[in-house]
Amino acid sequence: MDAQHWDERYRSQDRLFSGNPNGVLVTEAADLTPGRALDVGCGEGGDALWLAGRGWQVIAVDISQVALERGAAAAAAAGADVAGRVMWTQADLITTPPPGGPFDLVSVQYFPLPVTPDHTALRSLLDAVAPGGTLLIGSHDLADHAAYRDSHPDFDPTTYYQPADVARLLDEGWAVQVNETRLRTAAPPEGTHHVHDTVLRARRVR
Repeated sequence: MDAQHWDERYRSQDRLFSGNPNGVLVTEAADLTPGRALDVGCGEGGDALWLAGRGWQVIAVDISQVALERGAAAAAAAGADVAGRVMWTQADLITTPPPGGPFDLVSVQYFPLPVTPDHTALRSLLDAVAPGGTLLIGSHDLADHAAYRDSHPDFDPTTYYQPADVARLLDEGWAVQVNETRLRTAAPPEGTHHVHDTVLRARRVR
């Protein structure tokens, strides 16, 4: 799933996603004091714009330049105050450390991060969280992938980090605040059976 793959996927539709912020982010970040945020795999920018509208300074990163251009256009339409709070950055965070850290919030919503023995990409994201900052990961519940696996036998969701996997890798420098499975707050994407979210929210204590 390289940049070309994602560019082609975004070009296949006028809008790939709803443009609304993810429910996990809205639920878990509403009580956080605005600061600097990293939006990992920002897509067309729904989460980044929601954060910017609440006063956050956001670095929104995606591998797809097409997605970033759509996000920037949506930000411009939202007004100068919102647009001025978001920096749109093209990068592959699987191979490249996050730019511009540390961050008060690192938000990773439905981002397919492959599991590796040395956890290099994951540790880069963890290192991007400032002391006192929040790591927020939302993903689809593995139980909801059953129907998709039937039609895509080569897809194995266990080869990607799940929030609970990340929680087990956190050391004493972190305080886990949420580690659970819950019903989605919005309807699942069209053509999918994703009715539950798995959520990790952790605060870096040092």
